[in-house]
Amino acid sequence: MTDNIVKISTKNASTTNNGSFQGWGRSLCWWAHRIGYSPVLTEKSAKLFFGDEGLDLNIMRYNIGGGDDPSHKHITRTDSMIPGWLIHNKDSDSYTYDYNADSNQINVLKACYEESGEDAFVEAFSNSPPYFMCKSGCSSGGKDPNENNLRDDCYDAFAKYLADVTEYINNKLNIKVSSVSPMNEPDTDFWHYMSEKQEGCHFDPGKSQNEIIIKTAREIRARGLNHIDIAASDETSTDKALNSYKLYSQEAKDVIDRISTHTYNTKKINSLGKLMKAENRNLWMSETDWSSVSSKKAGEMGAGLWFAQKIISDINALSPSAWVMWLTIDHHVSKDGYMGNKDSGAPDTKGGYWGIAFADHDKQEIILTKKYYCFGQFSRFIRPGDTIIHTSKATLGAISKDKSTLTLVAVNKNSKDREITIDVSDFKQSGVIEAIRTSGTMDNGESWSKAFTTAFDTPVMTLPLKGHSVTTFVIK
Repeated sequence: MTDNIVKISTKNASTTNNGSFQGWGRSLCWWAHRIGYSPVLTEKSAKLFFGDEGLDLNIMRYNIGGGDDPSHKHITRTDSMIPGWLIHNKDSDSYTYDYNADSNQINVLKACYEESGEDAFVEAFSNSPPYFMCKSGCSSGGKDPNENNLRDDCYDAFAKYLADVTEYINNKLNIKVSSVSPMNEPDTDFWHYMSEKQEGCHFDPGKSQNEIIIKTAREIRARGLNHIDIAASDETSTDKALNSYKLYSQEAKDVIDRISTHTYNTKKINSLGKLMKAENRNLWMSETDWSSVSSKKAGEMGAGLWFAQKIISDINALSPSAWVMWLTIDHHVSKDGYMGNKDSGAPDTKGGYWGIAFADHDKQEIILTKKYYCFGQFSRFIRPGDTIIHTSKATLGAISKDKSTLTLVAVNKNSKDREITIDVSDFKQSGVIEAIRTSGTMDNGESWSKAFTTAFDTPVMTLPLKGHSVTTFVIK
């Protein structure tokens, strides 16, 4: 069976961010907080996720924790109780910064930043203000999760807090912060008082979101951090991102440098992508993942095939300048647990699972999965500065920054081998194609394996796609 011809043409090139792709990444919370105590796990994670021999990611989203009331013990995950930097001294009713409070996450940030090198892009983002700035007195959300939880008299204080931490990371730790996002999935009812899961804060679209965006930008600029972009609003779904954008005031729009959306729900994804293009806005897909598989028959490749197809569908619909996943490590193995809670244990990698790797704290190892290698079929070959070229529903193309190389990533979700026909007639019609492939199992399959190399002297080529595989064609 042969696919329809997949044409790689600059006519279908992304124009977002002037056609310059900014890269691939993931959030540091919560996994960095969980493993950052260990120099061994910290170094291994930096190399596996950001190193040249690993995924070669370049975007890291650092979570500025709000910090919950010390008397609260409701969060039961071992990784998601992120410390705040600002400490309330009840005896004197004063506030002081503890620059070592979040040392675990900072340890991982430093290692990943160094490993990433000149392409490093650090974003600071917030899930919630500190508990004492919240109406509920809890950084996990409001007693009514549909209502704003930041106190009306604390917008200035919260913006100052975000700017203070950002300034410290940028100036004192010498880690260049490239953007700040003051909200995370704000227009939802997910974040409620005494949640077992995580920090979170509701901000209504319109006045509430406008105010924190404007005041955060003002505080960042007041510190002379003019290189730092302001991003908003990291809604959980594309329809909510579209709605929030439409309710931004002109003043808010004027200070926003980038729109970021999550794609857990993709309703109106095409409408959001079209509007951002029409208004010449930079756009990121800044968070997603799920415990899904493309096919139960695919075994260990099932989760990876779903993940690869998710990357393609998101980028084709939105044309973002970056694609950033949620947690690279969602599962932890440890006989002792952490802070009195039990770890989740290893996932079933033959089914669906969050994350692309898991940490074994007892053995001080990071265990990789086929989902990890499927991600690398994109991140190792489509690089910052390249231009995305939209091709088909099951493929994603790119042209390198120096115009010397075309890349096409193709997903075959079917169990049977098939063929793909590639048309490069818009470019020089001779050269060499190298095929790199991930398929099968961790023990007996291919993981970034060189499948074949072949010369070509014709603009249209028919090439093999192995069953249940992700293949990257590097066309030089």
